[in-house]
Amino acid sequence: MKAGLGLGALTAIVVGSMIGSGIFALPSQMAASAAPGPLLIGWAITGVGMLMLAFVFQTLATRKPDVDGGVYGYARAGFGNYIGFTSAFGYWVSAWVGNVAYLVLLFATLGYFFPGFEGGATVPAIIGASILLWIVHTLTLHGVKTAAFVNVVVTIAKVVPIVVFIAIAAVGFKAGLFTADFWGKTTQINGEPLGGTMTQVKNMMLVTVWVFIGIEGAAVYSQRAARRKDVGRATVLGFAGVLALLVLVNLLSYGLMAQAELAGVADPSMAGVLANEVGSWGSAFISIGLVVSLLGALLAWVLLSVEILRLPALESVMPKALAKENAHGAPATALWLTNLCVQALLLWTLANESTYTNLVYLATSLILLPYLWSAAYQVLLAVRGETYEKSRGRTRDLVIGVIALAYAVWLLYAGGWQYILVAAVFYLLGSALYLWARKESRLPAFTKGELVVVGVVAVTAVVAIALLATGRLAVL
Repeated sequence: MKAGLGLGALTAIVVGSMIGSGIFALPSQMAASAAPGPLLIGWAITGVGMLMLAFVFQTLATRKPDVDGGVYGYARAGFGNYIGFTSAFGYWVSAWVGNVAYLVLLFATLGYFFPGFEGGATVPAIIGASILLWIVHTLTLHGVKTAAFVNVVVTIAKVVPIVVFIAIAAVGFKAGLFTADFWGKTTQINGEPLGGTMTQVKNMMLVTVWVFIGIEGAAVYSQRAARRKDVGRATVLGFAGVLALLVLVNLLSYGLMAQAELAGVADPSMAGVLANEVGSWGSAFISIGLVVSLLGALLAWVLLSVEILRLPALESVMPKALAKENAHGAPATALWLTNLCVQALLLWTLANESTYTNLVYLATSLILLPYLWSAAYQVLLAVRGETYEKSRGRTRDLVIGVIALAYAVWLLYAGGWQYILVAAVFYLLGSALYLWARKESRLPAFTKGELVVVGVVAVTAVVAIALLATGRLAVL
């Protein structure tokens, strides 16, 4: 398919995939974690860490224009076919499980208007979610450009209620409330103190682990970009815009309600905060905004999940069938496989709602590993001096890469070691697809180095299964 996604479409993919439901729950989640002072410190650290990661994707898009697929391509180019496969496979599983999360939460939100959908896991809600899933499926089958255009429109629509909230909050902001207990020394949440400054900083940073997922969206779509340099620009623009929205929503909320009261607002807490300020219409307005936001995130992640299968299939890392495109240029086989998995997990949630919630955390941990490989690849290029033979910036890129790598390691730690253990089980089972792809292309399965990696994955998976069987590891 002829590449043709411009800067606007690529930026919309980044913003659309990053803004889902997290920002709408941010006021109460952060209020339960930290006072304004530690919050500002935490946002500064998080902002720098994620900015370095954004710079990694920008730099790699420029220095390695021949590497397509973002997190998959960088992992494969730097560390071999099998690591590239694990990056793509983990990203794909994370993407479609995340789509189940969006669908369930979307219909739970619609329960505000239609009681039959309340909770998001009722029979009417699952039927509605299934219908919506296949509408999005049909739209995507009509071409990636068509779906990307719709995503631009939906992204703009979902940002509007957030901007309205920020405007109203800025007008109603009370500096006295914001500074009442700036360092959280006296505030108690559910009878418990917030702890010291660094404890609060750590707690708020744990909340931010999930809100920046999607920053790599433009890099994943690099092959379809009209201009390669727009990939890096879209990544930085999208990140900067979303960071500004997150920080403003978060900090302004502290000037509208006392922190302890804010921490007790039910999710989506942005709706409760606005209702407290302007009346009941505020809650309805934000609920509608959340529905639109979830629709946009669903569409963005459908696009990402099929693209992350298509590219490896072109390079004998996934079965060739997953690269097959229809007359509209949409990877049809990958799309069918992805959405059939979404449909199956939707049905599973009817009987296993709590299991579903934990799977979402697992999925998020799976998507963090590709960030680590991308940052490590930039460090590798800078250490080797590769692509720097006739240009400057090697030291700068090495520093950026090291900071981004350290932050990616911290994200994995914060996400929970138990999910990393279980991720190994997914990688081991998914390796069947890799072996299938190598066999049909008549290529060697593993190099000697990759055999070591496979051995580590297998041992980790066995340990995880043993811990699960004895009840010492519980994520499901």
